[in-house]
Amino acid sequence: MDTDYIDEEAAPVNRMVIAIMALVGLMISVYTLLFKLGVVGTFACGSGACEFVQLSPFATQLGIPVPVWGLAGYGVMLVVAVLGLNAFLHRRWVAMTLLAGGIGGFLFSAYLSYLEAYRIHAWCRWCLGSAAVATIMFLASLPEFRRIRQ
Repeated sequence: MDTDYIDEEAAPVNRMVIAIMALVGLMISVYTLLFKLGVVGTFACGSGACEFVQLSPFATQLGIPVPVWGLAGYGVMLVVAVLGLNAFLHRRWVAMTLLAGGIGGFLFSAYLSYLEAYRIHAWCRWCLGSAAVATIMFLASLPEFRRIRQ
């Protein structure tokens, strides 16, 4: 068996990972947005820290609730990753969007984690979950560097 053979037409695994993680991120964003809108009465967290973080002034960035930013970012990543699995497999804009989204999501999550640690002094488990998702998406987007250069 030739281990050097790579099927260039096969859907890239990293894009599948990005799509799956984007779905997870969307679910977290929807849940936290439902709490922010008052649809979910009690926030399932295990401690009061999630509510404290979600009700802090930092839970809104540029006048938009953070979960809405999550919905937008994870939504774009999901759509682009799915399109990049087949229909637009070799399009440069797909690779550039996934890489930029991976880097942007990671940096935004790092900023929000900084706020939790040093400004809010509380940790939200849902926020940490979203940060983990963004980190995995960032790592999964790194192979797109190679596709951009091709």
